[in-house]
Amino acid sequence: MGYNSEFRRSIDHPEEFWRDQAANINWIRPPETIWQATDNGHGLWFPDGELNTSDVALDANIRAGRGEQTALIYDSPVTDTTRSFTYNELTHQVALFAGVLRDRGVSKGDRVIIYMPMVPEAVIAMLGCARIGAIHSVVFGGFAAHELAVRIDDAKPKALVTASCGIEVAKVIEYKPLVDTAIEQARHKPDCCILFQRPQVTAGMLSGRDYDWSELMASAKPVAPVPVKSTDPLYILYTSGTTGKPKGVVRDNGGHAVALRYSMQLVYNARPGDVYWAASDVGWVVGHSYIVYGPLFAGCTTILYEGKPVKTPDAGAFWRVVQDHKVNMLFTAPTAFRAVRKEDPEADQLSRYDISSLKRLFLAGERLDPATYDWLREQTGLPVLDHWWQTETGWAICCNPVGIELMATKPGSATVPSPGFNVQVVDMEGTQVPAGEQGQIAVKLPLPPGCMMTVWGDDARFRKTYLEPIKGFYTSGDGGFVDDDGYVYVMGRTDDVINVAGHRLSTGEMEEVVASHPAVAECCVVGASDEMKGQIPVGLVLIKDGATIDHDELEEELVDMVREKIGAIACFRRALVVDRLPKTRSGKILRRIIRQIADGEEYAVPSTIDDPTILEDISKQFGR
Repeated sequence: MGYNSEFRRSIDHPEEFWRDQAANINWIRPPETIWQATDNGHGLWFPDGELNTSDVALDANIRAGRGEQTALIYDSPVTDTTRSFTYNELTHQVALFAGVLRDRGVSKGDRVIIYMPMVPEAVIAMLGCARIGAIHSVVFGGFAAHELAVRIDDAKPKALVTASCGIEVAKVIEYKPLVDTAIEQARHKPDCCILFQRPQVTAGMLSGRDYDWSELMASAKPVAPVPVKSTDPLYILYTSGTTGKPKGVVRDNGGHAVALRYSMQLVYNARPGDVYWAASDVGWVVGHSYIVYGPLFAGCTTILYEGKPVKTPDAGAFWRVVQDHKVNMLFTAPTAFRAVRKEDPEADQLSRYDISSLKRLFLAGERLDPATYDWLREQTGLPVLDHWWQTETGWAICCNPVGIELMATKPGSATVPSPGFNVQVVDMEGTQVPAGEQGQIAVKLPLPPGCMMTVWGDDARFRKTYLEPIKGFYTSGDGGFVDDDGYVYVMGRTDDVINVAGHRLSTGEMEEVVASHPAVAECCVVGASDEMKGQIPVGLVLIKDGATIDHDELEEELVDMVREKIGAIACFRRALVVDRLPKTRSGKILRRIIRQIADGEEYAVPSTIDDPTILEDISKQFGR
């Protein structure tokens, strides 16, 4: 069956289609009802089914004879450590930690916040929660105390799991003072904190509240998987960059397991025994879906990497991991490879390593600019496959469906909608726009399994944000277009579409042009307020290491290129050379903040930024 027939079946006969996919996971009680509509236009998947996510990820692989296969490889260049766990070993550790949680009074439906670095104990904690039906909420370990506090107040956890420190390249960051401050600030107080002591830092303990991970594990008894309903929450994940009240995306157990199991085959063509590496963090949705859950559902070996694409120790870091662990699929964000390309534009580091095990590269998390796409294709000779998804959806809305049919790639396009996602480009009234015309990218309801159920504690916000703006659709918040072949082009958040003298123009299109200049390593384009035209585009540009072009000359060339490719209507006349771009720790460029700086507005330094001093440098560039 080719892509087109599978996609049409998923849209025209969704219950039959998803019943077939549900048969690929181990249920404790298989569902009879596949879909149950609710009054918000969406609904519940497999509502009468029962399962346990930890069982699907771990015990099911042991029953299938994969107990001695490696399940998890921990690779930490920042501590010069590598550890491996078979499915038997990982299952035992998870069962013990489930016992630790139960001994501390945590049970089905309780929340547990996990504030951990990229260590195996973070994965064990997540799966341990799932094993007893507790709802985990992983908070990225780089968040400040205030951000942790507001998440504590929103999720109201019974327990908090943390470590004594994290490590950023060569810098040790003590976690315990942050945790203590967060709990002090929060109105809700967790009953206990479970702390994993790392060799780099020994944290102080508060008697009666804090417990040592290793001591508790030494006396714990393993716990068997607890049956939960398909519709019971598995986790809450707060979207990055949240200001004010955090927005907790709620994921269910059953739909999540079915969708991720299907996605491992559809999007990545992964098979049991394959070595799969998502170079992300467990604090983000990629880490949930494709470091922890998806690869284990599929019987793969998954990589947990505590390092960076550069600086740990150099731009060959990713290639070294591929060689050492014979990685078959690598998935990361374009910003990671832009960093590699900037430090090693000729890919000299790549020649030091044997990456012959690698079958293909996957990119997502932001637009894959054609310059990065072309560089990866040229340097590796591998298929480079873009896909597009969101924290809210949990898996790819659009992809190159390599597990069904490898389609021709088009730089700048995430290829075609994944089966189950009825993607349409519409105006705000929900009317489809013609092929090639830009509009709102939306998904006709109902959403497929694996997508968010609601916003934790605020279903009205879920409906208002996602379901009500365009009646009958899930509103993605991204703009773009579909070409005559049905390929989807995501051009960026709809607030990245600027209005120049009444003309709506995509900054994403301009970024493609700017990024294609041979001296440009990375760039972003934002709309700055202009008294005459409403908005005008301004580019921020990083120059490749070794490039010697004069900055004024580069600006002139970029202005000419945008004029040639898009037209004088773009009014692109300014390109500032910067040393760094402000990004969240997950690698997303903070375009809204750049716009505020360009417009001379006050801005709040977000907790998600990787280095706040970058904003001061950019302010100076704009003469602020």
